[in-house]
Parts: sequence; structure tokens; C-alpha cells
Amino acid sequence: MDIQGLRPDRFDSAGQDQLVDVRDLQAALPGIRRLRTWAHEALALQPGESAVDIGSGTGTEVMAFADAVGPTGTTFGVEPDPHLLASAERRAQQAGSTAKFHTGDAYGLPFGAGTFDAALCERVFQHLTAPNRAANEIARVLKPGGRVVVMDSDWGTAIVHPGDREVVRGVIDTLVSATTNPFAGRRLSGLLTKAGLVIDEVGSHALVQDRTVGAGSLVNRISAMAVARGSITEAQRDQLIADLQQGADSGDIHLSVTMFAVLAHKPR
Repeated sequence: MDIQGLRPDRFDSAGQDQLVDVRDLQAALPGIRRLRTWAHEALALQPGESAVDIGSGTGTEVMAFADAVGPTGTTFGVEPDPHLLASAERRAQQAGSTAKFHTGDAYGLPFGAGTFDAALCERVFQHLTAPNRAANEIARVLKPGGRVVVMDSDWGTAIVHPGDREVVRGVIDTLVSATTNPFAGRRLSGLLTKAGLVIDEVGSHALVQDRTVGAGSLVNRISAMAVARGSITEAQRDQLIADLQQGADSGDIHLSVTMFAVLAHKPR
């Protein structure tokens, strides 16, 4: 699974930790694949068009774009992490892909106004302190009539079951507090609309953690943070972890977060 984000100086240490949290949602993989399939179908790239993936990670979606637009089209990935950028370039070269990659972030895309027919931005907005700036940048680089899909989690939709309701609330509140822009998913449509784009469709998918892993590393880490901040006690944390393990053993467990995907276009 590709994890997208921005330069570490763009958000706090808790936000940096959150960059890897989606790795803990093992069953999110098929859900994210389904949303990505929806995104590609919604963008409907045609031969000769231009496209950009903002927060392109290891470049998988950029290479898919390159296949769609063909030799007469252009595709770029923008990624601030030098290690992910190098990996993407290496993979594209090995695959013989025409995909190209640039260092950059969502606050300052290294392209002129009206460059692209289509754009994708996946799991970036939850890490942004100024998401409106990123929405404006997306609108800026789109051609009139250009379309974009922005996808992100909304950590306010997190579900942790079983467990004492008050303890679970303390853990989820800690998760929300630890995320730079925790309600990104529900804000996407409004941000894109304020940037001058027109919303065409909104999709969603609940990313459900594999039932067999119990609490998983995300809940383990966030519950430890909840103890540190005084939201729950150590004994309550221990009981929650035990309850989740018992739930995993009996089949009565559910941990999930909802990801939203918004399709929009720039008026002509």
C-alpha cells in the first residue's frame, strides 16, 4: 500500500506518525483498490491527455495513468519523500513506463496554470495544516474542463468494537487529536467547491481491519497515547486490548474508518 504525505516540516510529529497508520488496516487493501478503480473510471483518461498524481508515493497510479494516455500523453507524479520518489522512478524505468516524477508537495505544485486534464490526490489532505491551499493548487493546475478525484480518510468515523464505550471514546478522541486534519474526508467537497471546482460525485468505502489481528498496531499505539494524555488509565487500556483480542478469537470484532472520494471538475 502506498502511503502519501508531505514534507515533515509541513506537519507535526503526530501527523508524521499518522502517515503509516493505514498500514495497520490490513483489510483496507481491497477497499482502497476498489476506490482507485472507481477513481480511474471516473477520470476516464483518454489517449493524448495529461494527468498528475499529487502525493504519488511509489508511482503505481502514475504508471497506470501513463498506460491510459499512451505515448502521446503525459503523466507526472509529485512526491516530497526522496526515498519514495527514487523508488517510483526506478520502478517506472524497469517497467518501461513513460511516467515522470517531480519533487514537490500539494502546497506548491511545480507546474503552470492549466496544465492537466486530470488529477488524483489520495490520502494527502489528512496531513495538511492548510488544506484550502492544496485545493486551490489543484484548481490552478487543471485545464478548464479538467477533472480531479480527491480521496481521504475521515478519522471521526472510526469504529472500535468491542470495548467499554467511554474507553473507546477516549482512544478515538486521541486518534482524532493526533491527526493534523482528522476530518479531511467530510471536508473535501467543501474545499474543492471553495476552490472553484464543481462536485460531480462522492463515493465512500469503509476500510475494515482484518478480524484476525485483534487490536492491531494502530489501536495499540493510539491507546498508549490515550494513557499518556490521561484520557484513559493503564488498566482500562489493558482491558480494551484484552476485549479486542477476545473479540478477534470469537469473531465479534470490528475496527474501521471510512474513506471518501470526491470527483470534481473545473468549469470551462
